[in-house]
Amino acid sequence: MKRQERIDRIELMRTYIRIVEAGSLSAAAGQMDTTQATVSRRLQSLEGLLGVKLILRTTHAMKLTDDGERCYRHARQVVDAWLALEDDLRIADDRPVGVLRVRAPHAFGQQQLLAPLVAFLQRHPQLSVEWMLNDNTVDFLSDNIDCAIRVGAEVDPATVSVLLAEVPRCVVASPELLAKYPPLTSLEALSGLPWIAINTFISMRYGSGIRQAGRLSLQRLLLSEH
Repeated sequence: MKRQERIDRIELMRTYIRIVEAGSLSAAAGQMDTTQATVSRRLQSLEGLLGVKLILRTTHAMKLTDDGERCYRHARQVVDAWLALEDDLRIADDRPVGVLRVRAPHAFGQQQLLAPLVAFLQRHPQLSVEWMLNDNTVDFLSDNIDCAIRVGAEVDPATVSVLLAEVPRCVVASPELLAKYPPLTSLEALSGLPWIAINTFISMRYGSGIRQAGRLSLQRLLLSEH
């Protein structure tokens, strides 16, 4: 027995719709960027599958049969439904779902990132976020973290990083504190003041046991996690 050729019925219906809407096989072939012989062969295949004559053709014109009219209406519905299915599945593939585990600095995550986080969740209702505020260095594998927001220039070369914003740092002191010390006339004079520093930043930037900021040695430190 001769093996039956596999036929793409959706493609046959698409071709038939194009023939009807273009008004001729040659016009349909031009719109589909194929040959008239290919279009004619697809029409014959569709007629063979359905067992009816769909189009009556003469040298200068063509006319749909009653079966051809009904076939066009049904084919239009089937192809439109198929395209809608493709679009729906394609959108579903692009829509984030599941749980996203995010690590962010404690203070920065509370003060600057909560509003963007809420807006992000509203745009993606099928996504849940596990929001972890922690100033420690991130280990993506052992901590099972999907992404992290960090403040600082140090980036693991094995990760993909994107600059989100610049976070400037400055030195501040209360007037009451400055009133207790001689006027500051040089950078070195700052080393005589008591300092409060973020422990994770000092350790990350200068290393354990080293308390220097450029040329300035910080002698008296109150270290804080946040």
